[in-house]
This record gives sequence, structure tokens and C-alpha cells, in this order.
Amino acid sequence: MAVSETQLMLSVGLIEKDVNADTLWVWCYPSVSTELRDVLLRKCCLTLDRLVLHTFVFGQYYRTWYYINTVDVQEPTVLKKVTHFSVVITAKDFNPEKYAAFSRVLCRMYIKHGSPVKIMEGYISVLTKGVCQSDENGSFLIRDYDVRKAYLAGSMKDVVSQFGMETIILYTALMLKKRIVIYHPRVEALLEFSRALPALAWHRKDWSILHPYVHLDDRELENLRSCTGYVAGFVDPEVTNRSDLFDVFVNLPDSEITISQHAKEAMVMGKLHKEIGHCIIQAAEDTDRTDIQVIKDISVKTKEILSNLVSLAEEGPDAKLTLEKLKQHRFPPATETFLFHLAAAEQLLKI
Repeated sequence: MAVSETQLMLSVGLIEKDVNADTLWVWCYPSVSTELRDVLLRKCCLTLDRLVLHTFVFGQYYRTWYYINTVDVQEPTVLKKVTHFSVVITAKDFNPEKYAAFSRVLCRMYIKHGSPVKIMEGYISVLTKGVCQSDENGSFLIRDYDVRKAYLAGSMKDVVSQFGMETIILYTALMLKKRIVIYHPRVEALLEFSRALPALAWHRKDWSILHPYVHLDDRELENLRSCTGYVAGFVDPEVTNRSDLFDVFVNLPDSEITISQHAKEAMVMGKLHKEIGHCIIQAAEDTDRTDIQVIKDISVKTKEILSNLVSLAEEGPDAKLTLEKLKQHRFPPATETFLFHLAAAEQLLKI
């Protein structure tokens, strides 16, 4: 077990809803800022007017990932005045399966003992030893959860099955570091769909672009605006009218993808896009191929495009591509536009 693995965790907290229907942040260790606490209370389903139980949600706020596991308290229990509670873990890393498993163990401990001290003991045990051992509440080993598995857990086949050839729009937006906004009224659907998208640009292995659960709140939107490109999920239908937030809008329930007027020039599709699109569809529709193999196939195609892009650059240790050099190759306009913006996104462009 790598020491750094355990150092990725930042805090553990507890939110309770009592018999009077009051929801309170009751405890945390070591600490959570007031600003982040407000965000976490908003993400926790216990503060909703109409309680719809979201067992597990995750997201990030200013590079801090949060994982919230919520439990409906059933009789008999030592928690006499509590109807529901949420265990909240904050961490530096994206790994939903790891923190879902760990928070489940902490939830069971709290149901059994009714004391945050037990949660703290479990947390410290993982922090120091990478393991939380408990016969009756289940055990958790941090080394069982490789980050690569988390990156590969989303289903690329499902994405392609829903959007077909239009998946190329998502691929192009990710490659060019554009802003993708996804709308769905169910948070679970948002989490499942959005987490798969960064794998379309597998060569970056960058899940920091993922903001799967965002509210139309000023501070949260400020956080989004501080990012160059992102994949952001919203449950509020009002986001449809917020074209200032996206270059590409995905209406998940209606299976519709829209490119914003201001992004159309950079996102114009041509022969190269069609070729990549066919490659994606061919891989995804092959019943013998797994999701991981589909991601690998797309990645191979991406590497081929990036190698060609590098070969167009000026020779030398600090090889960069200029617009003049690109124009010399007389690519079709759509290909030239894509390669120019891709070079900028990959920091290969000489300004």
C-alpha cells in the first residue's frame, strides 16, 4: 500500500435529519471550511424539500472531491431521534467505488454504535494503515481500489448506443477542451453518463475536468468558470437557457446534443471527424469488445492523430506548429480548423 494513497483523504463528516425534519451538519474530523460545508449540505439529498433518497452521490468543488452516502434509519436502532443520515468523505482523488465502499462501512458502524467516535476510528485506521477491519460491519482495504479502474468504470458503449454518430461531437469537444454541460433530472443518470466522457480523451487521463453534480449557485458557477474546459452535470432544467456556461449541451432524457452558436466555428465537422466517428461506432457496436477495449481503440486513433500533428510541427527540441505550416498542407477547411484548435489544446501551437 502506497503511503500517498492514504494521504488522499481530507476529511469525514456527518449530516443528520431528525424527527422534527431538521437537517444539520453535526460532526466532522478534522475540519471542513464553512464554504465547502454549505456546498455539501446542498448536495446532500436530506436538505431537499421533497426527500428523494440518493444513496450515493459524488462530485468536486475547487479540486476537492466529495462522496456522500445516505442512509434511511430503520428500527430498531440506537439512533432514536434520527430518521436519515449522510456520511461525507472529502478527498483529493476521483475514485467513487473506493469511497462508496468505505462510506458504507462507516454508515454501518454509525447505525450500530450511534457514535461519531466509531466513524473517526474507522477513518483514522484507513488513514494510518489503509484498512478498516470490522467483523460485523464489513471491512475495507484501500489497496483494492486502483484509480485506473475508476477511470474505466463508465460505459463507453452506453454513450455510443445512446448518441451514435453524434458521439463525435462529444469526442471533438473533449479533445479541444470545450465546455460540455449535461442535463438530466435524475442525479444518478448524470453521474453514470458524465463519468464516462473523459475517457474519450484517454491520453490525458484527466478526470479533474469532471463536475458531475453542479447547482446553479453563484459560487459553484464561479468554480466552473475558473476551468478551461469541463464536463458538468445539472439536474435543474433552467441550465438549458444558460448558454454562457456551455459550448456543447447534452439533453440526456431527449438524447439531443446541441453545439452553441459561439462554438460552431471551432466545432465544424468534416471528413476526419467522420472517419473518427466510424471508428468509435465500429468499436462500440462490436459485441465481442468490452468497454475497456472500446476506449483502447479510440485511444489508438487519437494517438495516430496526435502523432500526425506532431509530425507537422517545426523540427527541433521545442517543436511547435504554426498556422502557416498547417496551411501548407492544404487540408480541407474543417480538418485544418480541428487540427489548429487541437494543437492549441495540446500546447503544440506557436503563437
